[in-house]
Amino acid sequence: MSRIAGLQPGPVLSLGEAMLELSPRGDDQWRMGVAGDTLNTAWYLRAALPAAWSVGYLTRLGSDAFSDRIADFIAGAGIDTSAISRDPQRGCGLYAISLVNGERSFTYWRGQSAARHLADDRDRLAQALAPARVIYLSGITLAILTDQGRENLLDLLRARPKHVVLGFDPNIRPRLWPDPETMRQTLTAVAALSDLILPSFDDESAHFGDSSPEDTLHRYLDHGATEVVVKNAGGPILAASGADLFRHDPAPVTPIDSTGAGDSFNGGYLAARLQGQTVDHALRASAGLAARVIRHPGALIPLDQLTG
Repeated sequence: MSRIAGLQPGPVLSLGEAMLELSPRGDDQWRMGVAGDTLNTAWYLRAALPAAWSVGYLTRLGSDAFSDRIADFIAGAGIDTSAISRDPQRGCGLYAISLVNGERSFTYWRGQSAARHLADDRDRLAQALAPARVIYLSGITLAILTDQGRENLLDLLRARPKHVVLGFDPNIRPRLWPDPETMRQTLTAVAALSDLILPSFDDESAHFGDSSPEDTLHRYLDHGATEVVVKNAGGPILAASGADLFRHDPAPVTPIDSTGAGDSFNGGYLAARLQGQTVDHALRASAGLAARVIRHPGALIPLDQLTG
């Protein structure tokens, strides 16, 4: 039986890197925003969950004005920032989006990012995780960490109380990892700890050799997850909850900007399931949300447009 469906309201904590985002506006003009895969998911969780659920973000920022801008932006969305720590020696990461026919590619500047050290202090990390009822992270969260930070996080996830649910998107970005074997071993280790896994088939096929979305689905079920949803770049979405299998065929959409599509899907799906919605309903709702996001420039739709 799935462990995520219909939980009593409590704190949801998303872990990762919040970055400055530069998105093109034409004529060499750029819009500066704030985004990051797990922050994007927290944004859509906050929009979709009632006020009885708190949504927090755990990251590490610098002490500069741009880091202040990120922290203020997160707080302005109603996301709890009490788990954000500050680093006087480092700053925040930056990425720029390049678009061709609505499909995006990214250029990153993140070597100086304070978020790489968000898990170095084990005691501080344990204190931040302690109130959480639901923890959410991604493969990017794991990839950016120092070796010590990654070990600290894995140890604390293994030791978390049984009532704490773990959601995980492998979100495979091989260039962030020291080598492919470390990447595959770490992602597999966290998958084995997770209750809900939200992989993307194209990533899994390229780096784990899956020949079909069904292969991805069953591989993660075999690791012990009680619920798996395999995203498929606009193709059929497969899901399993316990012994029950599901399929959703999303309507075709012409994208303006596909940035944040998977992150918004994850937030919509998790929010629906936490509120006790069926898997079928959660798939429809989250696919519909992702379709809205890819028709909007940048990763985040303003909250007043989502809730208005």
